[in-house]
Amino acid sequence: MPVHDYDPPERFVAGTVGEPGSRTFFLQARSGGRLTSVALEKAQVSALAERVGELLDEIVRRSGGQAPVPALAAAGTEDTAPLEVPIEEEFRVGTMSLAWDGERDVVVIECFEVDDGDTDPELPTEPDPARGVLRVSLDGPSARAFTQRALSLVAAGRPPCPFCTGPLDASGHICPRANGYRR
Repeated sequence: MPVHDYDPPERFVAGTVGEPGSRTFFLQARSGGRLTSVALEKAQVSALAERVGELLDEIVRRSGGQAPVPALAAAGTEDTAPLEVPIEEEFRVGTMSLAWDGERDVVVIECFEVDDGDTDPELPTEPDPARGVLRVSLDGPSARAFTQRALSLVAAGRPPCPFCTGPLDASGHICPRANGYRR
């Protein structure tokens, strides 16, 4: 499988297709005429956004505010446009890695294709060249904007039940705190 390398991308966003409760989550990178979309779980989008935010906060803290990383996403930089079409899933994301390249002052995100044949719970020490990889390098402002959009996307799901905090469907749900009665 190829390595889809975007250094830097013109656009890198998290997005969804479908209605809350049955959404499919994607990361999408675009540069020039190239467009790469990879599917992943909602929890992976949430974890990635949280970790990127924590990494940026740590860079700002360690540099005493001198790093080229904004403390917050600048007003007006949010990307609210939908995913670009056609949305053709290159692969489903398994593991991800995150790093700060201090020489270039960029966040490097790598998303590796899931290997359904893995039976060993230990992560491989060497990346499998047969698996697809999406590698994206983002400057500080772009990484903050990605984080803001991704966290908003995750939060925009189904509202929680006021009793059990489980997600409510449009038709309600069977609430365990109400002894199985529909709420």
